[in-house]
Amino acid sequence: MYEIVRYSGEQAEAWNAFVARSVNGTFLFDRRYMDYHSDRFVDASLMIYQKGHLRALLPANIVGTTLYSHQGLTYGGLLTTSDSTTSAICSMMVELNHHLRANGIQHVVYKSIPWIYHRYPCEETLYALHNVCGASITVRHISSTIDLSLRPRLSESRRSGIRKAIAAGLSVEEAGVESLSTFWPILSTNLLLKYGAHPVHTQEEMALLMQRFPQSIRLFIVYGGQEALGGTVVYHTDRVVHTQYISASVAGKQSGALDLLFDHLLRQDWGTSRYFDFGKSSDGDGHDLNAPLIFQKEGFGGRGICYDWYEWDTNKE
Repeated sequence: MYEIVRYSGEQAEAWNAFVARSVNGTFLFDRRYMDYHSDRFVDASLMIYQKGHLRALLPANIVGTTLYSHQGLTYGGLLTTSDSTTSAICSMMVELNHHLRANGIQHVVYKSIPWIYHRYPCEETLYALHNVCGASITVRHISSTIDLSLRPRLSESRRSGIRKAIAAGLSVEEAGVESLSTFWPILSTNLLLKYGAHPVHTQEEMALLMQRFPQSIRLFIVYGGQEALGGTVVYHTDRVVHTQYISASVAGKQSGALDLLFDHLLRQDWGTSRYFDFGKSSDGDGHDLNAPLIFQKEGFGGRGICYDWYEWDTNKE
């Protein structure tokens, strides 16, 4: 019933056009975004056709005999359109398992797309994962999200931070690509000192992506006079404003820079976006909750949204 084809570069235009009309795709699945780190992953993305018509996409990469959807993305999963029925998607997943087995794939790690990104309800795939593939949730991260139509009241600790920042004369500005050289050292230093880690993107990679998606990837910086005290890189999609990176210097933390920053962002006109997603506050496989981090996000009214991973063996139906 379905023909499953491995993606190649010649299909970029068709791929991107489908992402744009899908009910759950964002610019992260555009090949201009996905391919920035093509040297790090063996791409195994799939295009699912029915009678010559493209019906679904699966952004993916492979490691050995395991297919991931996709290790280089915050979320992944099957991209579909509003005419995709439950029965059709169940059939797709049967065909997908047959295809993967035939091509030596024994195991699948599947990152689902959180419902806040859906432009129309489309959790048929989650039903199929359980009932067709026998998949189990193996990773569950917690993120903090605000419904921008409700604008919840801030906690006293967050309001206190805002007052402190205003008293100190701090200001927030949207900055261009050139200002990444100001923010990235703050971000990199924080990650290294607190977690012994580095940003997923290099400064050069983020600059490239900002140039490719100037309306979707935006940088905001908090200043104390001429000194940059903190900032955030925001990923802006149709439904969600997501803070991809957040960081402040020691002086910025002491002066309430991030409280002022988020107050500023929550007052922005984000067009059709309904949700403001602060990003996950759990580490590893989700079991390790970063309590101080989520406390700050919840102080702005953020409440839980789960980023789930599923796994299954392809020989199970």
